[in-house]
Amino acid sequence: MSILYALDLLGTAAFAASGAWAGVRRDMDLFGIVLLGLVTAIGGGTLRDLLLGAPPFILKDETYLYLSLIVSLLVFVFHRKMEFLRHPLQYFDAVGLGTFVVIGTGKALDYHIGFFGSVMMGVMTATAGGMIRDILSNQIPLVLQREVYASACIAGGILLYLLHLTVFPESWALVVAALTVIIVRLLAIKKGWSLPRAVNSDIR
Repeated sequence: MSILYALDLLGTAAFAASGAWAGVRRDMDLFGIVLLGLVTAIGGGTLRDLLLGAPPFILKDETYLYLSLIVSLLVFVFHRKMEFLRHPLQYFDAVGLGTFVVIGTGKALDYHIGFFGSVMMGVMTATAGGMIRDILSNQIPLVLQREVYASACIAGGILLYLLHLTVFPESWALVVAALTVIIVRLLAIKKGWSLPRAVNSDIR
């Protein structure tokens, strides 16, 4: 098992748990909690593959599907005993974010997609599942708020694309880009970084 694949599974589990937690917080039933866990973990990658005209990754490697399902069920059953995981989930989420970005961008590059498309495929892989989760749970999507989230993904996708144009070894390019996203996201969590927002006005 490669390090990237292991991190991908860890990120999938973290995303599934965050989706399931959202369902618990919104007082959903078993179906709703599991559905949020699944779409959060595999929604972005599935949309990416459909847009690229590739077989969805969850049909090629069902480990992702089973892992997402199991984690969601565990959150449903043990959510009262798992309160201590809420804060660490942010850090696992950051790992998943970085991994998903490089996997999505890398797959787009394999299909010879251009700069903008490759970066957007990476960002979609990392954030689309969370957007679906937030919409289904009646919340403003996290990527549309002030947090340094999608912007970290964009930075990682751009970096990977630029490294792809050089003689930098591909495996190391993936690691460097993923670490960039993870570090930026973790620093944003620790230091409370956020993007500027528009000041409310009285103009109607």
